[in-house]
Amino acid sequence: MAVRIVQLGSKRAPDEGLRIGTVRRPPRGVPKAEFGTRDYYDVWLPTLAPSAPLVTQALAASTEAEWNTFARHFRAEMKQHDPSHVLDLLAALSKTTNFSVGCYCDDESRCHRSILRELLHERGASIK
Repeated sequence: MAVRIVQLGSKRAPDEGLRIGTVRRPPRGVPKAEFGTRDYYDVWLPTLAPSAPLVTQALAASTEAEWNTFARHFRAEMKQHDPSHVLDLLAALSKTTNFSVGCYCDDESRCHRSILRELLHERGASIK
């Protein structure tokens, strides 16, 4: 059992389980009824998405220093009460069931999901 970190919209792995969208906005131009069947997500969890100002900051980050600043701010957001509890829950669930969390970004290394991977690992999650 484990959590996978995925790009939303990518083909699902056979044993991936429930796909959770940790994004600020639903996919554009996709009817809500098709989010799951088109491999975006089954459940939307914007609690683990960066705030709107941080999304802007991440998209504008062109240097490693700027990205590291975004990462530091995003980690601070994830220390807040609700996101922190959700991360703890997902880490615990990763021991008993398969599921995935993801975002739309092409490059995981410049996406908040890379930081979610680290945060889940730090909480002892089983990561695939």
